[in-house]
Amino acid sequence: MGTFRSALIFGAFCAAAAHAQDTRHVTEPKFPAPCAELPAQLTAIDGNRTLAEADETRLDTARIQKALDGCGRGQAVVLKAAGGHNAFLTGPLDLRPGVTLRVDAGAILFGSRDPTVYEVRPGSCGLVDKNGRGCRPMIAGDGAADAGVMGPGTIDGRGWAKLLGRDVSWWDLAEQARKGGSQNVPRILVLSRCNNFTLYRLTLKNSPNFHVYYGQGDGFTAWGVIIDTPGKGARNTDGIDPGSSTNVTITHCYIHTGDDQVAIKAGGHAAHMTIAHNHFYTGHGMSIGSETYGGAEAILVEDLSIDGADNGIRIKSNATRGGLVQGIVYRDVCIRGTKNPIYMDSDYEHAGKAAGTRLPQFTGIELHDVRVEDGGKITLQGFDEQHRLGMRFDNVILDPSPNLKIAAEHAQLEFGPGPVNFLPEGPDVTVTGKPGKGAPNACVGKFVPLPGR
Repeated sequence: MGTFRSALIFGAFCAAAAHAQDTRHVTEPKFPAPCAELPAQLTAIDGNRTLAEADETRLDTARIQKALDGCGRGQAVVLKAAGGHNAFLTGPLDLRPGVTLRVDAGAILFGSRDPTVYEVRPGSCGLVDKNGRGCRPMIAGDGAADAGVMGPGTIDGRGWAKLLGRDVSWWDLAEQARKGGSQNVPRILVLSRCNNFTLYRLTLKNSPNFHVYYGQGDGFTAWGVIIDTPGKGARNTDGIDPGSSTNVTITHCYIHTGDDQVAIKAGGHAAHMTIAHNHFYTGHGMSIGSETYGGAEAILVEDLSIDGADNGIRIKSNATRGGLVQGIVYRDVCIRGTKNPIYMDSDYEHAGKAAGTRLPQFTGIELHDVRVEDGGKITLQGFDEQHRLGMRFDNVILDPSPNLKIAAEHAQLEFGPGPVNFLPEGPDVTVTGKPGKGAPNACVGKFVPLPGR
């Protein structure tokens, strides 16, 4: 490849990366001044995992909600450990515009184990049925612009714990739903139409379902968030799921969970997102989809380690929920101990091609300075000859491993200008470009322990 053409490609890479990101200038958030400080009245037991049975009906919901309702814009309600007590217990809370809920250092906000407090309608929460959506979240924001939830304390959904008066946990219901139906369980945070929302220096644990869902908003920042939930036995416990939104930044976060660490949902249009300087552990990876019929574009994933996950970088959809995914840039990514380190899946959740008219197309997908250690399966799957996978690989190195497998079909791939040390083959697969020479991404210092472990 000539020098001129290499320069053109490099310039195109830079232009795509510059476009594929949050359009805001995001800086580290600050804690707002308090409008109210609420002292804890309960004490966590069992290594701060839970509460004494006698305390399980002593809800703090009303006093927290009263403080949120009475707080001025730009201020925070602070939950504080005090007098030897460190725990709060809540059912559903509603955030208010401009108001931050802050869980201070050493304090824990537990979710109630009583499904009746979360009911959308009588008897709708704490069961498996065909409808789902029967539970309110622990913390909801609807149109709560300029609001936030901050730490450095902990919010714990106790998904593992038995429901009051029942021999079943929230996570047990999720397992039961594998046989059919939907589990009706709460999520920790559901944020809809909450422009300029901030999560900062917060630990989230053991959600019954998704930890954070952000949808239909413009401006979301998650900075320094730790999510710590088991990788096994905690089904559908996604970390942070931004959906149908624009201008999203997820940065300096550590996510260990039982499902996708981050899943960008595109039931509506999803664009201009930056996922940078993060560490992922057990879970299902950095995902886009499976809903992509609203279109997803201009997304940058940068400076990411994925250590011991089921999937690494993944775009997933099928013919019942597909659409156009384009302008996605992955840069400086280190992956090890992962079953499917690079996974482009146009037929997600189907053994063969799903029947439908919403056909997925993934194109303009770029990988720069990506390194895969310990093998795994690389899947590069376009949908058909009219909806081919379009990807570019620049300095993408797969370390030698007996566990390495590569499967490709309906893919148009371009290599270079950096090195690429593999050559995919399969039905309707073409490879163009000329990889050059260079050192693989060093990944020095990328894999770090989960804080607190």
